Formats: sequence, structure tokens, C-alpha cells
Amino acid sequence: MIATLQCTVVDCPDPATLGHFYREILGGELDEGDPTWVTLTSPQGFRLAFQRAPDHKPPRWPDPEHPQQFHLDFDVPERADVERARERVIALGATFLHDSGGEASGFLVFSDPAGHPFCLCYGQM
Repeated sequence: MIATLQCTVVDCPDPATLGHFYREILGGELDEGDPTWVTLTSPQGFRLAFQRAPDHKPPRWPDPEHPQQFHLDFDVPERADVERARERVIALGATFLHDSGGEASGFLVFSDPAGHPFCLCYGQM
């Protein structure tokens, strides 16, 4: 092993806003000491950092001309739970993009307030 993963860094125009968005999804603690770099530590110890990128150009899922670059998958236990989660993330500022349509398992695709795609996954994937 050469190293251990410190955190995943997400470029965005407003680190505090995106940090608060993901804290509502994951829970955890935000470190907002620097307005250009906000870190979220989840209850499980996973860390996401949000870095100010003034010229940020969001991806346009699923447009290959503006690729997603990366995306985050979040597990939600049941289809009924994912429907409640859909309402909550939209209320937080997410934009709904796609439903895979699965009955027992599948995913819903959204973009966060800075345009990064993320999925709410349910069932056995």
C-alpha cells in the first residue's frame, strides 16, 4: 500500500452550500473554517471536501459532451424509502434527472445544487 484515502474532493462554486446539502443527506459534521474549502465528515468517518472553483462548469448527465466526471451513490433500504428520500433531496435543492424504473432494485439519478450527478440506490444492485 502506498497511501490511504483522505477524502473525496468536489469542485463547486459555493462550498458551504454544497456541504450543507450533503450533510442533510449523510448526517455528520461540517468544518467551515475556510470559505474556499469545506469538509464533511460522515457519522461513519467518510470525508467529502468541497472546494471553491469559481469557473466551475457542471456536467450535464448523460451528455457525453459534458461528462459527469464522477458521481456519488447513496444506499436507501427500500423503494418506499427512496420515494421519501426523493422528496427530501429535491426540497434541499437537488434536480431529478432519471428513474431506472426497477421494482425491487434500481436507482434514481439527481444533480446536486452545483450540477454534480448522484444516485439514490435501493434494493440489491
